[in-house]
Amino acid sequence: MTTVRWRPQLNAITIPQSYKPRLLPNEVMGYTALAKEVARKNPFWSAETIESVMRAVNKEIKTQLIKGNQVTLENAFTCHLTLAARLDTPYAPLPPDDALLKVRFYPARSFVKDVQRAAQLERLPLTQKLPVITSAEDTVLGLKHVLNPAGVLRLTGTDLFFDQASNGAECVIEGTRSGRVVQRRFAMIANTAVLLLPDILTQDEPWNNEYRLSLSTRYTEHGTLRTGTYLHPLRTPLTVVLGHGDGILSGNESAPLVTISNGTMAEASATVRIQLLLDAKKGAIFAVT
Repeated sequence: MTTVRWRPQLNAITIPQSYKPRLLPNEVMGYTALAKEVARKNPFWSAETIESVMRAVNKEIKTQLIKGNQVTLENAFTCHLTLAARLDTPYAPLPPDDALLKVRFYPARSFVKDVQRAAQLERLPLTQKLPVITSAEDTVLGLKHVLNPAGVLRLTGTDLFFDQASNGAECVIEGTRSGRVVQRRFAMIANTAVLLLPDILTQDEPWNNEYRLSLSTRYTEHGTLRTGTYLHPLRTPLTVVLGHGDGILSGNESAPLVTISNGTMAEASATVRIQLLLDAKKGAIFAVT
């Protein structure tokens, strides 16, 4: 039976030092792979037919949500819409922003319990050879831990080389709240350094500017896929207009932890360090670390 693999990973933000269990997917299953598995267990159905039905169901769920309906699949999941907005009065109109409409998926309790009962965890050793990313720096701004959409990100470390043509070998930037992008634009890929022009997917809210970077590779042609994650979060610069109450600090939260107005932080209990680049014409760009 295939196990759910995990390994201890250093938690870089805790004092005293601690570790957290990190899950490592054996494979990433899409429509085609799932359809083949269902067909293998149900030989009266072809994989092509199953995949077509799966895609049709996905399309129909989207259609029902657009119609304002909730979709509940027994012992599987519930999908419905929510509105993320604040109204000052009962008669106030909704803000003119398409992004306030959210789609939520919730697994059924029985579904979760079945997975928890059946899954077998396998612990992998911490010392296994992995890509180790020791630093990440934007070479345009000259700032560490900063993800600049208009910059060049330099990664340094050990065992970083990967072949983009190899199955599963990739460099990924993933938002702490939403969004995952496989990177495609590289100036250099070597064992000790990687240079890339980052492609960054915007997250749900402008203050969700925290991302994680990981690199996956195989050290032999048929070897196990190994993934290393940069322990420090990367943050994109935020443009702040003083007086607008812009949020500047949040990882995966639906509201900013800190807001700035007239040069004063609104959250008195928060302690933050801000790297500031001031553009007299465009305003202030804050890179929060």
